[in-house]
This record gives sequence, C-alpha cells and structure tokens, in this order.
Amino acid sequence: MTEPYKGVLPIAPTIFHENGDLDAEGNRRVMDLMVDQGVDGICILANFSEQFLLTDAEREEVMRLSIEQVAGRVPVIVTTSHFSTRIAAARAKAAAEAGAKMLMMMPPYHGALLKADEQGMIEHFKIVADACGIPIILQDAPLSGVQLTVPFMVRLAKEVPLVRYFKIEVPGTAGKLRTLIAAGGDAVAGPFDGEEAITLMADLDAGATGTMTSAMIPDLIKPILAAYFGGDRAKAMELYARVLPIINFENRQCGLRSAKAVMKEGGVIRSDAVRHPLTALHPDTRAQLIELARQLDPLALRWGR
Repeated sequence: MTEPYKGVLPIAPTIFHENGDLDAEGNRRVMDLMVDQGVDGICILANFSEQFLLTDAEREEVMRLSIEQVAGRVPVIVTTSHFSTRIAAARAKAAAEAGAKMLMMMPPYHGALLKADEQGMIEHFKIVADACGIPIILQDAPLSGVQLTVPFMVRLAKEVPLVRYFKIEVPGTAGKLRTLIAAGGDAVAGPFDGEEAITLMADLDAGATGTMTSAMIPDLIKPILAAYFGGDRAKAMELYARVLPIINFENRQCGLRSAKAVMKEGGVIRSDAVRHPLTALHPDTRAQLIELARQLDPLALRWGR
C-alpha cells in the first residue's frame, strides 16, 4: 500500500515467554499471522504492544525483527512517543532507517501533569518530522491527559505537513472526526479511529478512512470496511453487528491481553504472558473471550493449528 494509507492497521502485541523474556520467534509468527489476516499495515510498539514495559534495547529488537519479518509485504508503523523531543527524534530516525513507512506518536507528556504547551508540541513534532522524513499519525487518546483541540490539530497538520494522519479515540470520536475532516481539508490525509473499533460504524459515517484495532480479529473487521467503502452500508452494519459482542468484550473486559489470549488458543504463540504489574486474564474472563471467538472462527484461532 502507498499513501494515503487507509483500511485496517492493527496494533501488534509484543510476545513474551512465561518468564517475561522477549519471545523473538513468537513475535515473528505474529507478523506472519497479521499479514495473512489481510491487514493493510501493522503498527508496533504502541500502548497495546506494552511499549511502556520494554527497555530501549528491547524496543530496538522488536522494531528490527518486525520490519525484517514483514519484509515489505505491508507497511510497518512504529510508535516512537517520548516526552523528550531528543529521544523521540532519535527513535523516529532509527525507525525510518530501519524501513518503517509511518510513525505513530502521542503528544509529549509524562505522568498526569507534565505536558508541553501547544507551541512546544508544534516544535516537538517538527523536530521529529525533520529527523525521520516519513508520515506521522497523531494519537489522540485519554492516556496522555493532553487535550488536543481540532483547531490545534489542524494547525499542527499545516505547520508540520508530515503530521497528516490522526487516530482519534476519545469520547465522541465520531463528532471529533467529522469536525477535524471539515476543518482540516486536504491537510488531513488519513482520519482513523481506534479503541478496538468499538465505535467503527459511527466513525465511518463521520468520514474515517481506516481503523487501528487490536490484532485479534482484523480479518473479520476488514470486510466491514470493504462493504462500507463499496457502497453497501447495510452489509457493513450486518457484519459489524456480528463482531460487536467480542469487540465490546475486548474493550471493556480484556484490553491488550485479548489478542494474545486468542493467538495462544490458536497455537500462534506459546505464551500469552503480560509483564508485571499487568496481570493475566482471570480464567473465567479468558474462557468467555475464547467462547465468543469460537463463534466467529477468526484466523488467529486456526493459523497455528
């Protein structure tokens, strides 16, 4: 795929052994699975990838083995967020040199209170863009605690043209997407939603051109977009209604542990371990997730068998 990027760009989980060490082979298998799921791109080292639990050396290892394994079959998006502009720029440069096609970044923040003002954010993204020379998708999510207004995002896109993609996952995503698209015009090359696609239909109606889900069922989400953009909204609604129960369960009950649980059940990976202080899914919750997945028979449940 070439720009403008669109479609289903899921977040890859980071795979660990039961003892918490990185599982390089497991991560490679996840890359192959995701390509076979028919995704339009793969995002690595995001929050759903447990990026906040990785050392710098581990980030580098995951980035390089992922890009190497994908081998150009789909674009790889590397998340390079950091409060330090210097570190974010260094990460961005390394990602571009390794073969990343796009970056994903949150606004600079640290903890609940340490944030940059709007001018500081403009400067932060400009320095990063100058360091990498590839497109950037701005992640607008509550985790940062930064209020990104539509006028600011439009200003950012116009002053730093490489910031031309936007992942919106806040309360009222559809309304914000609609306003951003109207105000930003051609400066907004790719309006995306997130949050496991829990508001996908509303967001497509608002003008979203893609979604950044988890890696659990992207093969079942892609047909929704195909139907919608093919002009068959009724079919898209029908397909979405079928997967909405598991999306809701993932979003509200499981979070980033869901994709790993389904992949382990399907033999893609040996362990669905997460790193402390995160904890494993309760056995009952895991059983309910797998029950919902079996009703849908996604590729992740069959790929490793």
